[in-house]
Amino acid sequence: MSGPQVTDPPAIDGRSFAAAQAFLLSAKLYWTREIFPALKRDYQIRAADAGKQPESAAEVAALIGDTTLYRSYAWLERHLQRFKYSGRYGLQPYHAQQRAALEPGIDPAALPPGMLELDDPTELPAYYTGVDIHQHPGGVWSDEIAGFVYERGARTTTPTHGGRHQDLHDRLADAIEAGGAPERLLDMGCGFGKSTEPLYERFRDSDVFGVDLSAPCLKLAARRAADHQARNVRYAQRDAAATGLEAGTFDVVTSTMLLHEMPPKVVEATFAEAHRLLKPGGRMVHLDFHHLPDAFARFIHYGHGRRNNEPFMEPFAKMELKSVLADAGFENVAVTPYEEADGALEPGHADWRFPWTLIMAERPA
Repeated sequence: MSGPQVTDPPAIDGRSFAAAQAFLLSAKLYWTREIFPALKRDYQIRAADAGKQPESAAEVAALIGDTTLYRSYAWLERHLQRFKYSGRYGLQPYHAQQRAALEPGIDPAALPPGMLELDDPTELPAYYTGVDIHQHPGGVWSDEIAGFVYERGARTTTPTHGGRHQDLHDRLADAIEAGGAPERLLDMGCGFGKSTEPLYERFRDSDVFGVDLSAPCLKLAARRAADHQARNVRYAQRDAAATGLEAGTFDVVTSTMLLHEMPPKVVEATFAEAHRLLKPGGRMVHLDFHHLPDAFARFIHYGHGRRNNEPFMEPFAKMELKSVLADAGFENVAVTPYEEADGALEPGHADWRFPWTLIMAERPA
């Protein structure tokens, strides 16, 4: 007697996919704008009743970690992301069924000469391959269509921004431009090019170079640059901690949301590499998550790292960056809160947000 037959799930049509993803985004917005503020209010009431403000994430956990509200908050954070990527109408299955149409579009042979360099390393760092970062199935490196999945997923990384998501990248370009337009700029961990595009569009007379470990993401980044008819950008598959690029040749080294994905020792190696690559007087400008002003903020952020498969988020947040950068030979070090959108740093801002932080330093002239 034969067992039950296993059949493939039916194809996902575009309308159903869009509706399901819109529902998940609406749920994430409710989580951001309603559940998080309610959780923070509940915490503040409990802390006041206790007569002592917690000083550590562990003390916050003792106050609210077992409450129904916190457990609901945490469950939704974990599983809304899981459904977004891996559910019946998730990003991965939807793009996988379009594989035959997507892969030819990122064929390196169709790119302008010199725009993309792939090293095809036989061994990627264990910290990079050991976890499906962001709950992205297989990580952003193991599948030819991973760049497309990551690009679609990144559109709702900051759900309250909506169509203004690009704004935080433009603001980073503003911060770089405040120190003068660079002649040569390196974007570490450039992914599918979202952080690089405002840079090569803003600094059209600059030589912009993007590096990343993910070949699928780099292929999409180069494809997007070619579609934009960019002529001042190149991409290469390199490790940010050891790029192999010529020393002392860049005016600016930057990254966006890269450092918190690395173990502290790799972060230190990346800073050392940036110092090596910069010209005397050159600038390093990183945008990441670090500014956590109180125990509640630390508790929420550390929990996010666990729930979103980002194991180095907490260790990075605990690094004494000013001391680390000074030890690496940098001067004029500044680690400051970053306003990714108007009003984000106002005292009355209640919605959940990442602890955006601008990390700047200079190689001595």
